[in-house]
Amino acid sequence: MTSSPSFPRVHIATDHAGMELSAHLVSHLTAKGYEVVDHGPKVYDAQDDYPSFCINAALAVVADQQAGVHALGIVLGGSGNGEQIAANKVKGVRAALAWNLSTATLAREHNDANVVAVGGRQHSVEEATGLIEAFLAEPFSNDERHVRRIGKIAAYETTGEVIE
Repeated sequence: MTSSPSFPRVHIATDHAGMELSAHLVSHLTAKGYEVVDHGPKVYDAQDDYPSFCINAALAVVADQQAGVHALGIVLGGSGNGEQIAANKVKGVRAALAWNLSTATLAREHNDANVVAVGGRQHSVEEATGLIEAFLAEPFSNDERHVRRIGKIAAYETTGEVIE
């Protein structure tokens, strides 16, 4: 299966708290036609260190995007907060924590977020699946004001300069 504009390649990572949700999403999204790349973990370990999994998924999203492949990422945890923070340390990533349908769609529409974070302990599997599907389906608006703002964030990320 290859990615397409309507079906991006999806990179997914989790910590131990999101493993059940991650397994569900890998199966669910694959069945819907997405190419899903699972960055782990592969086995449950309550003492795991999620940053490596999430950073690797975020790195893969950026690498795909730089290669011209339509790709998005999903990072999961108990709350999704730490996973979002880890993913956002990767240059070129705009990871957004989604907690309802509005935050999931606005992350894409206004912020062109390329990674979504969801707390597996905050939602039922059905709710979380809905958030992920909404995020993956929503296009970026390309509205000039959003492009301008994202450009200012990218400029700071690259140069350290704050553009007024």
